[in-house]
Amino acid sequence: MFYWLLKHLLLGPLMRLTCHPKVQGAEHIPDRGGAILASNHLAVADSFFLPLMIRRRLTFLAKREYFTTPGVRGWLKRQFFNAAGQVPIDRSSASAAQAALDTGVRLLAHGKLLGIYPEGTRSPDGRLYKGKTGVARMALEAGVPVIPVVMVGTDKVSPIGKKMWRPHPVQIRFGAPLDFSRYAGLAGDRFVERSMADEIMYSLMELSGQEYVDRYATSVKDREPPPPRLTLKAS
Repeated sequence: MFYWLLKHLLLGPLMRLTCHPKVQGAEHIPDRGGAILASNHLAVADSFFLPLMIRRRLTFLAKREYFTTPGVRGWLKRQFFNAAGQVPIDRSSASAAQAALDTGVRLLAHGKLLGIYPEGTRSPDGRLYKGKTGVARMALEAGVPVIPVVMVGTDKVSPIGKKMWRPHPVQIRFGAPLDFSRYAGLAGDRFVERSMADEIMYSLMELSGQEYVDRYATSVKDREPPPPRLTLKAS
């Protein structure tokens, strides 16, 4: 009920009024059945715009930190994520990561639409970084398609390090589903999963126009000061 209120009466209308989101390619989302929406990740706002601007209900495997932010802003985030059915995951160890993958496969097997950020974290500079293979493992084990989706402009709505959101046009672009049925039965093959993850990231690069970096975003955040942010132009 709270999710319906957020989507249709509260946050949804407010976001449409202030950011005029445009959705392209939504016909690629299946009407029913399990599927993965694999998205680039520019800002916290991604996790609000994407589920609120599509018809089907979307579940994210959200990092646990989204549920532990203090203050009023943290309370609002928790309410939204809980109401939307978002699942907090612990990424602190190998066993925790496996539990997160198992949760994703279970949701897909029940016909859910699952949102994934293959980069594993927000881009530190607007570029597109190397994808992790968890999305490939889930797609293979659940036997579902992967739909590439890119967010444009959300980094201007909620810039990194800023608490207040700002009005700015947003675009959400969906690409054609990627069918990996040719790899059926090969879950766990690290070469196959790496190939799939790279194909997903290539699709995101083509769809977004972002510069691709063949490194994990987490390694850049941990070891280097971020370079100047790049801006995606809406088309």
